[in-house]
Amino acid sequence: MTKTKVFLQAINDVKDFVTIVMRYDFDIDLVSGRYAVDAKSIMGIFSLDLSKPIELDAHTDDAEDFFKEIEKFIVK
Repeated sequence: MTKTKVFLQAINDVKDFVTIVMRYDFDIDLVSGRYAVDAKSIMGIFSLDLSKPIELDAHTDDAEDFFKEIEKFIVK
């Protein structure tokens, strides 16, 4: 599993993020506090607190291409 933090500020950010995530066949979760949702679910993402960065868990050891695609959302 590979982890990072992402920040989705606007509705279009969520839409663009989900479009990218849907291209990958491994499981990707977003974790905020004690809540975890499937990153491929727009409704699930909107149920989280989007006012702060969210932990992303990619259930794969080969997430390099994925992280390049979502680079604009990753909190450095």
